[in-house]
Amino acid sequence: MKLGFMAGYSPAQVELPIEQIMAAEQLGFDSVWTSEAYGSDAFTPAAWILATTKRIKVGTAIAQMPARTPTCTAMTAMTLSAMSGGRFILGLGPSGPGVVEGWYGVAYGRPLTRTREYIDILNKVFARTAPLEHDGFHYQIPYQGADAKGVGRPMKSILHADDAIPIYTAAITPAGLRCAGEVADGVFPIWMNPERFDLIGPYIEEGLALADDGRTLADFDVAPLVSVIMGDDIEACRAGVKGHMALYIGGMGPPGHNFYNDYAVRMGYEAEAKTIQQLYLSGRKAEAALAVPDQLVDDCALVGPEGRIRERLAAWKEAGSRGHVGSLLVGGASVAAMRVLADELL
Repeated sequence: MKLGFMAGYSPAQVELPIEQIMAAEQLGFDSVWTSEAYGSDAFTPAAWILATTKRIKVGTAIAQMPARTPTCTAMTAMTLSAMSGGRFILGLGPSGPGVVEGWYGVAYGRPLTRTREYIDILNKVFARTAPLEHDGFHYQIPYQGADAKGVGRPMKSILHADDAIPIYTAAITPAGLRCAGEVADGVFPIWMNPERFDLIGPYIEEGLALADDGRTLADFDVAPLVSVIMGDDIEACRAGVKGHMALYIGGMGPPGHNFYNDYAVRMGYEAEAKTIQQLYLSGRKAEAALAVPDQLVDDCALVGPEGRIRERLAAWKEAGSRGHVGSLLVGGASVAAMRVLADELL
């Protein structure tokens, strides 16, 4: 099993966890990942980290597809890959309607259709086997709308890409996981219980079968995001995870339109998910965090004293040995916790 470190996105002031990033490279971690929401972007920190490191891979988990045209993303990915000696990984996601329509000012549309079209265009740009053409629901290249000048023509990228740039997508819904298996090289579940691969695996395998290109689960990287907070006070460690889970389960969409809430229900926490959402949407965010069950945190995160984390890592090792997890992307980990993970898994 490979280890990755989640650098995430910046708070109000731009910052990077440089100490952990450099430790990740020194300890033998495979990758570092940046992210974006509606503040710091994902690609600029990725470029900075690539320039600062020598060996470790750097990816985006995730870059939001509606923020950029597919060709813009292709150019950025090719440039970062070329300048880093092939160390860049492209992670994508459709984001959610609140951010897409409220921040980017474009229609959310059909997220899975967008994902398929986006990756199809990326692969055509990378491969350079023909001038780029695409006629889809979200993207038309060359553009031929009623307001077009009529002079657009199919083009090839000037830059010759490494067409092996890995592409990952973020997904937790059955349809999203199926789509990831069909068109991507890996997937980021925002949380995962290593003992409940049945919530993820069958859909990925269905997608791999749809691709009909001979790939199996052994060729696909399941890379869950795992919060790691090491400390003697287990309740304080859990609290650091509960606020994040409450934000997503409770606040990422209204009732009936929050796929993180739906995922918590599928994980076996239906009543709790409803309570968290009601509290969060009524403005009682602290109470929503307190309503996140201890067991849900323990299912998906590594929290508490060093010995407890080492004990819980047994389930992740087992998932890795079964091919259910290829990469463990750890978030929030101190350098000391990263050393424990490296000692156990590398």
